[in-house]
Amino acid sequence: MSIKTKVLVTGAGGFIGHHLVSFLKKRGYWVRGIDVKYPEFSKSKADEFEILDLRRWDNCLQATRGIDEVYALAADMGGMGFISEHHSQILYNNALINFHTIEASRLNHVKRYLYTSSACIYPEYLQEDTNVEPLKEVDAYPAKPQDAYGWEKLITERLCQHYYEDFGMETRIVRFHNIFGPLGTWEGGREKAPAAMCRKIAYAKLFKNPEVEVWGDGAQTRSFCYIDDCIVGLYKIMQSEYREPINLGQDRMISINELVDIVANIAGVEVKKKHVDGPQGVRGRNSDNTKLGEVLDWEPKISLEEGLVKTYSWIEEQVCEKLLLNKKKV
Repeated sequence: MSIKTKVLVTGAGGFIGHHLVSFLKKRGYWVRGIDVKYPEFSKSKADEFEILDLRRWDNCLQATRGIDEVYALAADMGGMGFISEHHSQILYNNALINFHTIEASRLNHVKRYLYTSSACIYPEYLQEDTNVEPLKEVDAYPAKPQDAYGWEKLITERLCQHYYEDFGMETRIVRFHNIFGPLGTWEGGREKAPAAMCRKIAYAKLFKNPEVEVWGDGAQTRSFCYIDDCIVGLYKIMQSEYREPINLGQDRMISINELVDIVANIAGVEVKKKHVDGPQGVRGRNSDNTKLGEVLDWEPKISLEEGLVKTYSWIEEQVCEKLLLNKKKV
């Protein structure tokens, strides 16, 4: 890697993008970050950070100027509560962002382009049971994602592959499986399940109220991958010669009820689960990492518990700071 390699990270104000910028800077890359907002919880280490709306074509041309490699993370997204209620907004915004960014990258002679897709592209009919078979990359077709977020991701995967076939652009495609960790959204409706549970249990602990709300019966299953593993995997995939979509996540599946118990144990409290109506997504989902191991000779190594210890500690600090701030305002 030449120290002069210039990298663009779109979505650099978001959770994964912010961590990725810091990772790349440590390895000597020149990094430009692009987002509609600055990182919320700590300052970006990007050499340049520009506030640009990538739904606009001219902004995409500006963002990709002079760039060698693009990590395309920008997206209108959130947790299941957000994804399940904003189908048209998500499909429209993300299609504009991704279609404009890859075409601008082609015109600006970007050498490598990594697109961040999602496990949401997998067919709903393969995820109707809690004891689901781990999802292999080939399971994406026949296609039937559950929601608009998954459909848009799948279409953009196809676009990336066609850009390689038609123009020779070196594209990479990674399918995230539930990434979590510190410095991510933890309240407001766009947070993912681990952050939501950490927040709920932190409030339960601080207010000495053991009741914690869980959407549905809590038996729905997922696997969760810690942010540090995600970033290493992203970098390895970008550097590889593998052009097909590939899973990036942990392959340990647990229920949401189990997730609550793990976080409560870390917090040192006993909680009572209150099951309420709410969007649950698919019934079960897990990552098959066979291809990841074959391609990279590597798999995520950080355990769920280790990652949750760091995540809970950070979110409890955020909750305490918010409560203290609110107390000062009163």
